[in-house]
Amino acid sequence: MLFLTRIPAAGVVALRQGCSCAVAGVLNQPSRSNSSSSSSPTPPNRRTPLELLQDKLSRGEIRPDPHQNQITEALQKVYDSIQGYEPPKPTGGIGKWFGFKARKAEKVEAPKGLYIYGSVGGGKTMLMDMFYDCCEINRKRRVHFNSFMTDVHTKIHEIKSKQVRDVTSTKPQPFDPIKPVAEIITADSWLICFDEFQVTDIADAMILKRLFTYLFDSGVIVVATSNRAPDDLYKNGLQRSNFVPFIGVLKSHCNVVTLSSGVDYRTATLKGEGMHYFVKSEVDADGAMDKLFKVLCSQENDLIRPKTFTHFGRNISFAKTCGQVLDSTFDELCDRPLGASDYLQITQFFHTVLIRDIPQLNLKLKSQTRRFITLIDTLYDSRVRLVVSSDVPYKFLFSNEKPDDIHTSDEHRMLMDDLKITKDSQDASSNIFTGDEEAFAFERTVSRLAEMQSAEYWSLWEKHR
Repeated sequence: MLFLTRIPAAGVVALRQGCSCAVAGVLNQPSRSNSSSSSSPTPPNRRTPLELLQDKLSRGEIRPDPHQNQITEALQKVYDSIQGYEPPKPTGGIGKWFGFKARKAEKVEAPKGLYIYGSVGGGKTMLMDMFYDCCEINRKRRVHFNSFMTDVHTKIHEIKSKQVRDVTSTKPQPFDPIKPVAEIITADSWLICFDEFQVTDIADAMILKRLFTYLFDSGVIVVATSNRAPDDLYKNGLQRSNFVPFIGVLKSHCNVVTLSSGVDYRTATLKGEGMHYFVKSEVDADGAMDKLFKVLCSQENDLIRPKTFTHFGRNISFAKTCGQVLDSTFDELCDRPLGASDYLQITQFFHTVLIRDIPQLNLKLKSQTRRFITLIDTLYDSRVRLVVSSDVPYKFLFSNEKPDDIHTSDEHRMLMDDLKITKDSQDASSNIFTGDEEAFAFERTVSRLAEMQSAEYWSLWEKHR
């Protein structure tokens, strides 16, 4: 058995789960990166977002869309406003974070960013990536929001572990780890482009106002895509009243625009290959998967063997791999307590993932459904190739009919106990318990599965790598 200990740069926190929102509007969009970038490729001839959009139109890469043009005009305004702008870089060592007499930093007046929301597959991420590529800035970062928050929680843990305690005092020492984390982020990037801005985790919801207040006060500019309008973020979430002030902070620093073309370009441009999604009732799915795995293995310089990842003190084992190809099952990936950080780890080692025996998902399988959504989001954003066998076609993979015997899972019951939530309280109807968030997010998952089975998507791996 082969043990691997490589840790991805994004940072991780075990067992965190999350759902995210939709991205690109066309199949042949630019490749992406989840990590911060100190130097990015300079676009030819230093084109602006509007010029780059026109270039794509003239070459027939995308279709004319007045809604996308309006969003690009809004991005152009942000692009123009940041020319010559650069906030000061935070300075000082870790010691200043634990002092009680630290000088209060002055707020930086920064241009407004942009928050783009709309339905799945409309081209939000494609347009944001165009903007990002046009910005000739050293301190910039383009990141999936779920990965960003995983990294934030990791940094919080690291800062807390380094806190110097006064052993002569019996009183608790006041210390907020959010500010030093915000300074670390600001020192690295003052322009942050978030893909799939979505809040589903109570741990995220409780710190976002403080975190982003520090970021905005330091001069950080945010451009984000989302499926939800700002006022609908963390909708019906646990203890949402504590989260609501963040919405005002976000809207005061970002102009809000919507992309509502009503077209899902991912499914509209799909040519119907379907060669990487096998419905068990229609074909010999196991035979087809075995054949494809054999072909993929012939291209790897390795043997078929199990692998175990040692990931922040935990072992995550898979029974069947070959080189950078993982042959797994739905139970291996989604019926174990895995989260976004674990799925990010998978993208570091595998360029192709086979998932066998996906059942039709429903509200009775909320935890597994949430993990599956997070898994697909993570694989998609890293351009990992996907092969699937399922009981039903991808369009019918999720049923929002509530089973009669639906019950509260053990993990949700423990969460309710920790938060002192009774079955009759208002928080008991939160979407984390009802499954409404999964139902909303699965529309994006279906759209992505459609693209991920196409030949165009598979060809993007080499460019992304």
